[in-house]
Amino acid sequence: MATPEMAEAASKVVSEPMFGMLDILLMTVSLGIGVYWFFFRGKKPADQQFTAIKKLTVAPTLTRGSNMGFIDKLKSSGKNVVVFYGSQTGTAEEFATRLSKDSQRYGMKGMIADPEECEMEDLPRLSEIENSMAIFCLATYGEGDPTDNAQEFFDWLHEGSVDMSGLRYAVFGLGNKTYEHYNAMGTYVDTRLEELGGERIYECGLGDDDGNMEEDFVTWREQFWPAVCQRFGVQATGDESSIRQYSLQLHDELPSEKVFSGEVARLGSFRTQKRPFDAKNPYLSPVIVNRELHKGGERSCMHIEFDISDSKIRYEAGDHVAVFPTNDPVLVDRIAELIGGEDMDTVMSLNNVDEDASKKHPFPCPCTYRTALSHYLDITSVPRTNVIKDIAEYATDQKDKDFLLLLSSSTPEGKKEYSEWVIQDHRSIVAILEDLPSLKPPLDHLCELLPRLHARYYSISSSPKEYPTSIHITAVLTKYSTRIGRQVNGVATSWLKQKVPNGPQSTPTVPIYVRKSQFRLPFKLATPVIMVGPGTGFAPFRGFIQERHFAKSEGKVLGETILFFGCRNRNHDYIYENEINGYLADKTLAAVFTAFSRETGAKEYVQHIMSREKERIWKLLEEGGHIYVCGDARYMAPDVQKVIRTIISEQGGKTQQEADDYIKKLQSKGRYACDVWS
Repeated sequence: MATPEMAEAASKVVSEPMFGMLDILLMTVSLGIGVYWFFFRGKKPADQQFTAIKKLTVAPTLTRGSNMGFIDKLKSSGKNVVVFYGSQTGTAEEFATRLSKDSQRYGMKGMIADPEECEMEDLPRLSEIENSMAIFCLATYGEGDPTDNAQEFFDWLHEGSVDMSGLRYAVFGLGNKTYEHYNAMGTYVDTRLEELGGERIYECGLGDDDGNMEEDFVTWREQFWPAVCQRFGVQATGDESSIRQYSLQLHDELPSEKVFSGEVARLGSFRTQKRPFDAKNPYLSPVIVNRELHKGGERSCMHIEFDISDSKIRYEAGDHVAVFPTNDPVLVDRIAELIGGEDMDTVMSLNNVDEDASKKHPFPCPCTYRTALSHYLDITSVPRTNVIKDIAEYATDQKDKDFLLLLSSSTPEGKKEYSEWVIQDHRSIVAILEDLPSLKPPLDHLCELLPRLHARYYSISSSPKEYPTSIHITAVLTKYSTRIGRQVNGVATSWLKQKVPNGPQSTPTVPIYVRKSQFRLPFKLATPVIMVGPGTGFAPFRGFIQERHFAKSEGKVLGETILFFGCRNRNHDYIYENEINGYLADKTLAAVFTAFSRETGAKEYVQHIMSREKERIWKLLEEGGHIYVCGDARYMAPDVQKVIRTIISEQGGKTQQEADDYIKKLQSKGRYACDVWS
């Protein structure tokens, strides 16, 4: 039944015009929006457009190529060799650069490429280019993992089944034999590309960082290029002269705000911090605590706390924090003194002579020579043979020049001399310049040749449950003398040692970012945990224990948690002793077993006390416990695994093969995890 109100409304609908004022207003607004959407969307006001143009012309940025794919880049530039690199510390990228430059000596043209910035699904299209070839320099990181910039490429290869027939390729892997999954990434890519139909030009090279990575690479390269010549019918040009990749540009009147002063990627990022913070945009974290942990002896171990309260950085126990260090200014000035003739505060740029290259500069430019040598270049590690070869021409004494050419040669005598005089004596570029006084390379060429100074990674020794606004690290000061009496100081730890806060008006800062890790406590708090961490290997376990202590304070039930810790002398380097005893007292830790290797004539290490606790370890493993190992990869971690294998075999009544299978099962289920370094 219609109500009087409904009848009145109906009469209004009949008597009113088709469009009311409100309708007309809405239609006008809609039309205006439509016009804006189709004709003006994306455009900026004139003043904003001018600002954008201004930035492009005077503000330096780290541009990495255009939207053009790598295949189109190769075609447009007439190149036929692409060298991809998977690099965590820069070595693989350095090797890739050397191989790309090598190609010119064989009548080919190469370019290097970061797989993270390429459409790798275009890889099969490389066959469209005549006499083309892909070279992969791939480091293995962590427990057999790809590097961060090669992760997507690995996933694509692993999950896909693309036809690679027509692709010609070669692989050089970079690894460390002290790690269980030695060169896993290089080996996998080499095998997988062949499975997909690719043609291997030469056998996969395997570089060992625990031995002599440079010699491994040079030896492989010596055999690789003859194989290329045979396959493609090319010959070496015979031109062995140094090929400059970058040209020098000096800047006379550039405002200071347009000059890099140590920023990793974005100009002015240290003056104006913007979130989010990552590898290319680190956070300048205030150092709020820097105290000595050792109670005696000649060595030093630092406990450092970084304030992250204003950063919105999030971390978990077991993660790593990256620290970007600065070189010792004394060494920087020493290089200037030895070379002579250059004003260290001259503002310059090194520009890639290849306009099509994705990498326009070897480091952030423009900057001063001082900034480059302080923040961007590694001046303390031993130079590789290609650097020595390229600077040899600047030695005015023929004896010095001949010696440098010998060091950089691939002859047995040259390799032996390089191994002894450079590597074993740890001669940095500074030491080489000191010992060969006639050698005075131009500073810009030296800056082009030296490798990048990279971040150092530390296991975080805190838990966000108890320290949500700070990140802690535990670091031993690296300091030793070589066999010829030269003092060597660790770049990062020596620099961090000086970062001591002195009140609110004097708080030093350190550029940091957090790198996620798979080193994690079990999800269930009731799961038993066995931790093995001698020395600073205890660092992540301090975070683990804090995590469990926090849960216990909330009334949650913990699985049995035990720690095996070792050091030299309990009165000198038993770090965090009071904290550990406190966790024992409140039952966060069920037991702590310690080994002190220098207190008696018979050296005792963590693996020895583990053997004595074999019944307890086996019991916890059978109850579903997790075991974690952190510290030295070369000796400690393999020795600990041997003990675990023996415990499984003896206590479980298993053969050696069954014990190995048991360990592999633990690892596959995430119940046996290692955070180790060499």
